[in-house]
Amino acid sequence: MVDYEVVDNAVRINVINWAIEPNIENSEACMAVVIDILKEAKGAEGVILAGTRESEYDFEQVKLLREMADAQNKILNEDRLISINNFGPKQCEQLFSKRISDLQFLVGEVLRKDPIGAYVKLQQMIVHEKMMAEKVPAQFKPCHLEYLEKVLLVMEKILSECKLIQTAKPKLSQFKFGDRSLYREIFHPLTRPNFIRTKYMVMPPKDGQSVQKYSIDKTTVEIFKIPGKVRYFYHIMPPEFTLNEDKYTILDNARRYLAEHKPSETEFTEPEKSREVFTNIGRDLIKDVARNMGIELSPKEIEELAKILSRYTAGFGSLEILLADEKIQDIFINSPIGLTPIFINHSEFEECETNIIPTKDEADTWATRFRLYSGRPLDEANPVLDTELAVPGGKARVAAITRTLSPYGLGYAFRRHRDKPWTFPLYINVGFFNSLYAGLMSFIIDGGRSLLVAGGRGSGKTSLLGSMMLEVMKKFRVVIVEDTLELPVIQLRDLGYNIERLKSRSVITRVESELPAEEALRTALRLGDSVLIIGEVRSLEAQALFEAMRIGALANLVAGTIHGESVYGVYDRIVNDLRVPPTSFKAIDVITICNMLKTPDGLKKFRRVTELTEVRKQWKEDPSDEGAFVPLMEYSAKEDKLKPTDILIDGESLVLNEIAKNVREWHGDWDAVWDNILLRGKIKQTMVDYAKQLGRTDILEADYVVESNEAFHMISEQVREELGGQDSKIIYDKWLDWFKGRIK
Repeated sequence: MVDYEVVDNAVRINVINWAIEPNIENSEACMAVVIDILKEAKGAEGVILAGTRESEYDFEQVKLLREMADAQNKILNEDRLISINNFGPKQCEQLFSKRISDLQFLVGEVLRKDPIGAYVKLQQMIVHEKMMAEKVPAQFKPCHLEYLEKVLLVMEKILSECKLIQTAKPKLSQFKFGDRSLYREIFHPLTRPNFIRTKYMVMPPKDGQSVQKYSIDKTTVEIFKIPGKVRYFYHIMPPEFTLNEDKYTILDNARRYLAEHKPSETEFTEPEKSREVFTNIGRDLIKDVARNMGIELSPKEIEELAKILSRYTAGFGSLEILLADEKIQDIFINSPIGLTPIFINHSEFEECETNIIPTKDEADTWATRFRLYSGRPLDEANPVLDTELAVPGGKARVAAITRTLSPYGLGYAFRRHRDKPWTFPLYINVGFFNSLYAGLMSFIIDGGRSLLVAGGRGSGKTSLLGSMMLEVMKKFRVVIVEDTLELPVIQLRDLGYNIERLKSRSVITRVESELPAEEALRTALRLGDSVLIIGEVRSLEAQALFEAMRIGALANLVAGTIHGESVYGVYDRIVNDLRVPPTSFKAIDVITICNMLKTPDGLKKFRRVTELTEVRKQWKEDPSDEGAFVPLMEYSAKEDKLKPTDILIDGESLVLNEIAKNVREWHGDWDAVWDNILLRGKIKQTMVDYAKQLGRTDILEADYVVESNEAFHMISEQVREELGGQDSKIIYDKWLDWFKGRIK
């Protein structure tokens, strides 16, 4: 007796204690059981084989099996088919007794287990009968013709109308009895271990051509190009799908025990602490469960299982696997959740469909956690939640929507941020900008000017601002104001920065318990002489910010991001949308523009810094008409390169000359200023060159970059004291000696 139930129009079959392999594509016995059940559960649109793993077959696949069940019933219920009783004259009955017996076995048994094999065997029978009708004596010929026309050909017609047979027909020449390769091409269940809610399409897409394959930790990622489709397919196979049955059982039992642990409110609101608690408990549970089952696990295996268990209990499951991939930039989960796969935006292949389908229960759990972690509501009265997510391997900005904004319920968009901050050398390495821009911005940041990073959505504004923060000398205190925590504050704190972060009210969610952005900014201004970083300028806080800059209340670097794809677009947004007086806009010294560019075919995108412009102060009404926007660097699409303008090369930048006025050795000496800018860029480029030569991208990361910047400043000071001035060649040579020693 097979244990099954019909839930939500799906047949759920308990296969825990089955001796046969519980999947349709590999097991003929399993296929026979499912076809038999579908004869009883006539309204079922799905089949779930529930064991230590769950395999779910969707409506289209179940329809193939139901057609075979109906075909079998039709053949069995036909009066003259596979019945010897009414079959021709007496001599036919004697002649065909064995044939009818074989045919009954074919329909009653083989057709349930191996429909394609049954059809192939039927074809062989038809050929044989045609040959026999030509060879036998005349008195037996009517028997063969009647058997052929009224039994075999009728059966063939019934089976040929089934889509499973139609799908297999082009490949029947490859078919071998007992080989289920064709079934594996046709049946692709969504699979998941019992302890996981997310469904995975384990098999790669049909006819997909693999174009790239790589690994993240122990997860295999493969990108497929599917004929006739513009969008690529992103297929992942995490380690939890390659475990043996014993380990699945251990994890499932451990999960059941772990479900009884009730996290405290503190654990809910402190994700790192919650994960640590669950990992420790899970590790002990796995040891105990394995011991009780008589299974010996190595410390490495225990740690691997504990990591998987914590990912699907205290963690965010499949989201963590995706966020660990540095090539993923965005993750999209559309409502209604459970009907469509997750889509991602890949740095090399643009938008891709994935083999992951989250469940509604899983999405509801995420929503609960985001509410608890952020302290912000997500309900019908507040249908938008803007927050952040940090998990091992990656972090992301989260936008969640629900009813009443979304008619189909929950939906998510995740903007992935690099787990480690971007740095100037990393950006040079990927072509986002060149070493001259890096040297120039390093000089401007050290000069304590005010700057904005502008661009469209997804152009890299926030990441670029984060990399600029690493160019600030650690002797300065840094105060950051954000409404969604995206800047790499934790990493900078770990690197030894004196840093304070303020979180303001989101302009989207408007949580009353949080401080409005303009009040948070005024508070930041009262926290003492500090570098001020604004995550994004997008509301009335802009008035307070620009007023403070205009009256000289800020003596150090002031930087922030803003939406705008051109310098004039930034001016228009700040003055006309955010209502900042034009005279206050003059407080901005430089604006850098980064944009998302496309190839001519529109299939690929890439990010570039496209402009660096200084804002001059001698204008009254319209800065654009009065020549206040002076480009220092401009992007050449033809050369894919950011190039200096004559204004910069000739030393006519007012901002750079203002910086030079504050340094005795540079005052009135443009050559010395230009030499220092080139030196800074050369150092960044050298780091990139060594990284390529040595195959060590780690030396482009934040810890090396911050140490390099400190070494540069200290060496510069040492050379100045020794020589009474700065010599770029000596500074570079000393820095290079330091760098070579550092990377050994």
